[in-house]
Amino acid sequence: MTPSVAIPEPVQQQPLVFGRQSQALEAREPAHLEVARSRYQNLVVELDPIDRIYWCLMRPEGRPSFTPELMREASDMQRSLQRLFADRADEAQTPFDYYVSGSTVPGIFNLGGDLGLFGEKIRRGDREALRRYGQACIEIAYRTATAFDLPVVTIALVQGDALGGGFESALAHDLIIAERQAKMGLPEILFNLFPGMGAYSFLSRRLGMVAAERMITSGRVYTAEELHEMGVVDVLAETGQGVEALRAHVGQQRRKHNAHQALYRVRRRVNPVTMSELNDIVDIWVETALRLGEADLKKMERLTAAQDRRRATTTMPLAAE
Repeated sequence: MTPSVAIPEPVQQQPLVFGRQSQALEAREPAHLEVARSRYQNLVVELDPIDRIYWCLMRPEGRPSFTPELMREASDMQRSLQRLFADRADEAQTPFDYYVSGSTVPGIFNLGGDLGLFGEKIRRGDREALRRYGQACIEIAYRTATAFDLPVVTIALVQGDALGGGFESALAHDLIIAERQAKMGLPEILFNLFPGMGAYSFLSRRLGMVAAERMITSGRVYTAEELHEMGVVDVLAETGQGVEALRAHVGQQRRKHNAHQALYRVRRRVNPVTMSELNDIVDIWVETALRLGEADLKKMERLTAAQDRRRATTTMPLAAE
């Protein structure tokens, strides 16, 4: 459920401009109303003009994983953010300060790659289809990891399990705020594969290469508390209190937003994740996937079936208000 907020009409601060520019600014609708007109099937978006947060919650129509449909909408949404800032570059204030990714699925942030699609393409030996999927994933992850080239702070709000690509997605953000009951991990090793859409790149920059490799090869699922102790989760919230913890964090940092978003830019400059790096890793992932045997694919199918069963039990949205 979208984080519901009472949205008052903002007080219009008239800039000192004249003629056509002044008329255009007067005619332009507030940014939160423009965002409210956005329509997606697999996402819920809302711009809170009070806390200056853009909320993007995943609402998958099918399996709670990164399906092609979800990724197409995520890519469109990210580009819309860049247009929103570009179209309002002449305004005194940017449209928002914080971007938050979350989920409406109870107990699940995202379960990762579309394993059903993987199995089908691997059996067909469809290298190009696998690479297109991987490329779509890393383009989304890269835009998130670079904060869309905008002066915003990106936050993953993990209120449920984030596995495989779901964990990679969370790692691409500047900050991870996770509820205590959430679990995160990289299970790909269990079917003889590795997470190829950013896990190594993002984890090695947070933990170092040895710890990243240990996590990837273990196949373990970690608790949010464990990951907080390791420094992967930045803010640990009590169960059901993720939104409150996020709002409290934003409130504490609001007056220092300019410094914090600049510091994350410095982090990216000092230790950048590049598209070239991510592309090369996707190529290795495709080669590795195409070498999987029938026993590996059967394990992948069992995990896919488990994901479907789990989705069938989720009927109520997460509280996010």
